[in-house]
Amino acid sequence: MNLPNKLTMLRVLLIPVFVCALFLPEWFGVSEDLAHWIAAAVFVLAGITDSLDGKIARKRGLVTDFGKFMDPIADKLLTCTAMILLCAFGTLHPVAAILFIGREFVISGFRLVAAKKGVVIAADTLGKWKTVLQIVFIVMLTLNPCTPFRFFAPYFNLLGQAVMLAALLLSILSAIQYIRRNKGVIDFHDC
Repeated sequence: MNLPNKLTMLRVLLIPVFVCALFLPEWFGVSEDLAHWIAAAVFVLAGITDSLDGKIARKRGLVTDFGKFMDPIADKLLTCTAMILLCAFGTLHPVAAILFIGREFVISGFRLVAAKKGVVIAADTLGKWKTVLQIVFIVMLTLNPCTPFRFFAPYFNLLGQAVMLAALLLSILSAIQYIRRNKGVIDFHDC
């Protein structure tokens, strides 16, 4: 297994670590602040692996079918897990999570149909910015209840929600752009 694929698998392995970190106070009596800092650090580390694996694969000519298959799955598992947990903790509205996750299902399905026809739909700039903003808002909403931010909590939460809304807007716009650019992949006359 090459380095980019190892980084992708590390991202998958970090998902249960992220989940467990958020439940440390309940399971082991660890302070809530420490648990949220650990969870945020794990999520940032996972986000870094997301950035590195593709760059290394392309730079070193290590692009594999496994990587093409597993990288987007790892990304979606990580972000969807985080959003579901943020909903459970009351820091992300479920409608936002549904829109984010729904978009991922639509684009994944679209890419699947395209792949069957031999068309590769690469991530575009809007999609990449959406991913960056998702990582930022997930980290912000994970850290929101922590002590250093409590004094600024209303503002910090407002900023986190603003970043989330920007990510949601880019999520919707990038989905429209993916579909518009590649609408020939699906024959809507078969409906």
